[in-house]
Amino acid sequence: MTSMKLEPAVLSVLKDKIQLIKMDEEAIYLVGPIRLPVSLNGATVEFQWYSWLKHDEVTEDYGSIIEKLSSSNLAEYQQSSVLVYGDFKNSEDALIRMHSICHTGDIFGSKRCDCGFQLKQSMQQITDHGSGALFYLANHEGRGIGLFSKAMAYVLQENGYDTVEANESLGFVDDSRNYEDAIAVLKQLRTKPVTLMTNNPKKLTALENSDLAIAGRVALWGDKSEYNEKYLQTKISRSGHLEELEDEAHAAR
Repeated sequence: MTSMKLEPAVLSVLKDKIQLIKMDEEAIYLVGPIRLPVSLNGATVEFQWYSWLKHDEVTEDYGSIIEKLSSSNLAEYQQSSVLVYGDFKNSEDALIRMHSICHTGDIFGSKRCDCGFQLKQSMQQITDHGSGALFYLANHEGRGIGLFSKAMAYVLQENGYDTVEANESLGFVDDSRNYEDAIAVLKQLRTKPVTLMTNNPKKLTALENSDLAIAGRVALWGDKSEYNEKYLQTKISRSGHLEELEDEAHAAR
């Protein structure tokens, strides 16, 4: 596959929708906002969609970057997204969710985890709140181990391993996710404080360590069933996730 020559008319349409975020010797190219009506709990809600691509070339010549994409096998890469609702840039109070992709939960509706529930619930809470953003992190499958390794971890879980034991038995750490790119995009879109929806203190620490202003944190528990009860308990007992009552006390401070 060879690269194509971009027509000037195409570049003129795209260039105002692309932003450059410099990251040391790499760059994040952010495209958007794009109007995205979404079906959510029986209603149509309009979000503004962005997607980003990390690249080792840092340039404001967006035409040259776009021309090279057609010769790259982008299907082999994971590109993440952010759904923005309301006046995210200027509102005084905004909810955000850093959501790690879960192929089985988000797409198939698996009950082995609570990911699909958390995805829809966070979108609903953002729209109810009036302003916020959902960051959908596509390179976070299985807490960073990838889909194939996650499938093997599931096999181990069906043979008595908990989530942490399964990951570690395959040579991985419990949680290898990195939020650096998402935080860089967040800083590009908003400078005012945000309230983070999470049960995972590691996500909160990642934001705090990046000097982001954090207004608070809210819990996102739910959809507990016989299929994921052990998984949810392992989150608390082995991975350090905060229980709902502790989280509510934290948010009230």
